[in-house]
Amino acid sequence: MRSTQKTFAMILGLVLLLVGILGFFANPIVGETGIFTTNTTHNVLHLLAGLIGLYVGTKGKGPGYNGTIGWIGVVLGILGFIPALTVMLGQYLMINTAITVLHLVIGIVALLVYYTAEK
Repeated sequence: MRSTQKTFAMILGLVLLLVGILGFFANPIVGETGIFTTNTTHNVLHLLAGLIGLYVGTKGKGPGYNGTIGWIGVVLGILGFIPALTVMLGQYLMINTAITVLHLVIGIVALLVYYTAEK
């Protein structure tokens, strides 16, 4: 169903937007001291991805967003487990193991929606 693609894009967009906002505040979940560490660059990327998700979801263009976010999540998840790249991702985006796993899970779920829900 088109509505599944649209709804998923809007929900994921809203979650990414909220995570991007939360990342700017010190809290036990997101931020420089949280379980899911982030920095300003990472937060801005979440904000942009969230705004795009909300926009495309309202315009009915969810499939492209879901596929793109899905592949980005899977690639980031895989790269996060390569030791040489872990240092670089940690240095520039503050990506830790928890975020690597989360990116991978979100990527897989987004791709499942993209490939299984009607476009």
